[in-house]
Amino acid sequence: MIIKVEHLTKSFDYYKKELGLRNSIKNLFFREKLTKTAVNDISFEIEAGEVVGFLGPNGAGKTTTLKMLSGILHPTGGKASVLGFTPWERRKAFKMQFAIVMGQKNQLWWDLPANESLFLNKCIYEIDDRTYESTLAELTELLDVKGLLDVQVRRLSLGERMKMELIAALIHKPKLIFLDEPTIGLDLISQKKFRDFFKYYNQEKKATILLTSHYMEDVEDLCKRVVIINQGRIVFDGDLQKVNEVFAQSKVIKLQLSERVGREALAAFGKVREQGEFSATLEVPRQELKKISKAMLDRLPVLDFTIEDIPVEEGIALMYQRQEAV
Repeated sequence: MIIKVEHLTKSFDYYKKELGLRNSIKNLFFREKLTKTAVNDISFEIEAGEVVGFLGPNGAGKTTTLKMLSGILHPTGGKASVLGFTPWERRKAFKMQFAIVMGQKNQLWWDLPANESLFLNKCIYEIDDRTYESTLAELTELLDVKGLLDVQVRRLSLGERMKMELIAALIHKPKLIFLDEPTIGLDLISQKKFRDFFKYYNQEKKATILLTSHYMEDVEDLCKRVVIINQGRIVFDGDLQKVNEVFAQSKVIKLQLSERVGREALAAFGKVREQGEFSATLEVPRQELKKISKAMLDRLPVLDFTIEDIPVEEGIALMYQRQEAV
């Protein structure tokens, strides 16, 4: 077991502050204390080699959880075991075995070439010369940045900079990788390259990955299992493909028509999501799919049609509204 979390909770205290000089003086003597529970009694386990999506809306508690699991924050309650260690004890042996990559945070020195920062990480993680050189050569080749190591970080493009950030995070061959929005701000091609890299890295190195992302392509491409958190509580933990099976009670039918059909005529079969001149997309109840499909073929000028699940992101959006675990 790489990660075991039991009843983990994190609360933050803060004070209410109203506008104006009078209220500022008042707050010197009387302050209203408020408490925000960012993570509320969550429990889950992750096995070695898994790639797990950790999802939720902004403010759900994802990053707070990652910071506790990496030892950056101390919890208010509960316990966690990561790689056999209690993470907030920050033992050296623990820190040598994991990496955390945040898409909005940099660890490379802005005005120095990337190889300077990478060499610093070599020293921090006490990597021997031969292992460092071979790992660096492998990662730079995989990410196609070998010719950029001596370029100042600030002169690199966002995609190139993120590749260097990845190399810095992986140079010590971590067993566990926390990815917090790693593809944020990247173009579609760069996002695809990053997903391909992590897929390869997981298969070859057997590294365990916990991923947070608002890009569903990242999640669908990399993760078979997702843990969904909302308002600090876990609302779903299971197979990504079961998101729709558990919560979405509808199917989507996409129609290609030989002649125009009015919106009212289409609405008789289900909810009209989209309508073009000779096409339409309808949402129909899952339990009535067979009956409605037959009626459409009998009554509408259908050239072709496909039946699909509700998009995964919509299924997850439904989960965001739930407060209790299923």
